[in-house]
Amino acid sequence: MFTYLLQLWRSEDLRKRILITLGLLLIYRIVAHIAIPGADPFALRQFLDSRSATGAIGIFAALTGGALDNFSIVLLGLSPYINASIIIQLCTVIFPKLEAISKEGAQGQQQLNRYTRFLTLPLAFLQSYGFLILLSQGGVNLVDLSFPNVLAPMLFVTTGSLFIMWLGELMTEKGIGNGISMIIFAGIVSGIPSTVSALLIAGQGKMGAFYLFAIVSVALLVMVVLFTDAHRLIPITYANQGAGRGVQGNIPIRLNQAGMIPIIFAISLITFPAIIAQFLQTAPRFAPVVRFINEYMNSQNPSMLYIILYFLLVLGFTFFYVSVTFKPEEVAETIQKRGGFIPGVRPGAQTAALLAKTSNRMNLWGGTFLGIVAIIPLLFTKYSTLSASDLIISGSGLIIIVGVVMELIRQINAQLLAHDYEKLV
Repeated sequence: MFTYLLQLWRSEDLRKRILITLGLLLIYRIVAHIAIPGADPFALRQFLDSRSATGAIGIFAALTGGALDNFSIVLLGLSPYINASIIIQLCTVIFPKLEAISKEGAQGQQQLNRYTRFLTLPLAFLQSYGFLILLSQGGVNLVDLSFPNVLAPMLFVTTGSLFIMWLGELMTEKGIGNGISMIIFAGIVSGIPSTVSALLIAGQGKMGAFYLFAIVSVALLVMVVLFTDAHRLIPITYANQGAGRGVQGNIPIRLNQAGMIPIIFAISLITFPAIIAQFLQTAPRFAPVVRFINEYMNSQNPSMLYIILYFLLVLGFTFFYVSVTFKPEEVAETIQKRGGFIPGVRPGAQTAALLAKTSNRMNLWGGTFLGIVAIIPLLFTKYSTLSASDLIISGSGLIIIVGVVMELIRQINAQLLAHDYEKLV
């Protein structure tokens, strides 16, 4: 381990990138403790400690690493940017012009990134107002919501979201790893010490369930590492122009082709009823609807209906997202144009059918595993003494952490290999 760290320090470029990444993460953590001017953060902290906190607010609190607890200017985190990225990615399938841009390589990707930034601004502005309204419906009067007084906190929150989006992109360019993922990773990890310390100080009656959840989390960590790297290789033979046998290759189809996107979609949909209930709770005519949502669609006290629906949404969105991003017909066409074929399978339609069948099977197992990891924390909150705020980390957070760490290790090793190659040259 010491030798590995020494190699990192001796590589000047890698050392510089790591220090830049750590510096930008430090700036993010400082900004996460800057409260919105004129707001009362103590009222929000009292609200979050109460039982009235909705699942949507709890998810925001977990992903922003204390930014919500402090009513920080970055309380929305990167959710506007993530939503904009998902919308643009889905639009590349719907609109032929965007699809053509996406096929232009690095230049096309830069153009799509520009569209994503433009879309992030209005999304952040709208989400800031919606979130302030959501908090006020929960009984927290943090800011004046009358027009035009509400515009000031909305602008602060919008600027904070754009600032950390810029930090993430700067980290990707100048630092190591994907900056957006690193910021989300830092937000999740930063909340773990406070959760553990709160349980150790005032966790009477919960320690047995806490230790069991910690053991299950470690086991899940190992499984998620194996799951993230798992893939199936489809053998490809490319015709050799000269004499001799063809060139052998393969196409890897990952078990987790969709990454974290299905869980993000599922969380957005499963928390939507709770948000609607917050808006409808002041209207007596909707009292039965609000009562049903609070009883059966509440993540703080999840029902079996909520857990099963969450699992099915994760599984369904896995198939949906991969169907959008993975095109067996295009892959089969590319293989055929390059003179390749799958042994024993005709090029063209039969190759596309085999790729689609293999992808669907991988999605079934991959989506099922994603769904199981996502609902395990909910099962603990339902059948143990632990509440949602007592969990060290959620299933989605565990997958994010593993994915970010493994990608970071790959990039560091690639940089070290390039550094060693430069020394030889």
